[in-house]
Amino acid sequence: MLKGTKAIGMLAAGIVLYTGMTISATETGNALVPSAGVGEILEANVKEEEYLAAAEEAKVERKAIYGFSNLGIANVSNYLNVREDPSEDGKLVGKMSKNSGCEVLEIKDGWAHIKSGKVTGYVKSEFLLTGQEARDRADKVAADMAVCNSGGLRVRQEASTESPVITLVAEGEELEVVEQLDGWVKIMLDDEEAYVSADYVNIAKKLDRAVTQTELKYGKGVSNVRVDLVNYAKQFLGNPYVWGGVSLTKGADCSGFTMSVFKNYGVSLPHSSASQSTMGTKVSLSEAMPGDLVFYAQNGRVNHVAIYIGNGQVIHASNPRSGIKISNVSYRTPYAVKRVLSQ
Repeated sequence: MLKGTKAIGMLAAGIVLYTGMTISATETGNALVPSAGVGEILEANVKEEEYLAAAEEAKVERKAIYGFSNLGIANVSNYLNVREDPSEDGKLVGKMSKNSGCEVLEIKDGWAHIKSGKVTGYVKSEFLLTGQEARDRADKVAADMAVCNSGGLRVRQEASTESPVITLVAEGEELEVVEQLDGWVKIMLDDEEAYVSADYVNIAKKLDRAVTQTELKYGKGVSNVRVDLVNYAKQFLGNPYVWGGVSLTKGADCSGFTMSVFKNYGVSLPHSSASQSTMGTKVSLSEAMPGDLVFYAQNGRVNHVAIYIGNGQVIHASNPRSGIKISNVSYRTPYAVKRVLSQ
């Protein structure tokens, strides 16, 4: 009992013993005295390589969890501009939405050189969390994502192979996890819950990345109106999703987003994805032009709409967690493409 009390006394005095260390001690009166100094013991029993290996392992673990080794988090209410040069006059090359992550390459003179997704550039460092603050924020906001590890993943209505298939998802696409079940993963497919087999996805903690603002290069015949509409829609990236909403800044659902964007260009659309799908001229996906509407369906019923922006991508109001975002056009199987712009 007395020896246990003395050992606790040593720890309270600030000597931390790690697994694998051996400290020989002699008992003199009521005190435990190490037969060698702590520095000598550390040098003798713990090699420098072990510390370096442990530090590297911790670094790799953090990178595996969030995708970054020197994490930065956009500490803004809307989005953070990423510029080509460390100047407010620098060309805009991307945007980081609220709480999106980046690799911090350097911080100097009030600017942080960062890399996030396909975007590399500079952001004002005052709007970027780093160090422990960034890790703490990431722990709160990082979402469990199911990353498809095979092509043509079936998304079903219920957690059963007998359940109807809603859509197919391409390899590498990420789906927001609601809950992990026995052999199944409940996911959010835009604003509805669905299920995928756990055998064909990898679950990982993910942070949003920056989106590129590089000017889109369109083919012949694409009007300035279409280019302008796409750029107009993209300025609302990161803004909230609100069921029934039509505000591009305060919140909109999928059809409210498309309705409000097209209203700015003199096109009147109803506030319903199913109703919007009855308008305009139907074209094939291979014929899609920036500014066309892309519709998605469940069991033949249209339940989501997005705007095609070129380069195989769409912009849409996805769900309450993601808000207005850019996705691959085939993040789920497109149901129809409609052309409502006359130009």
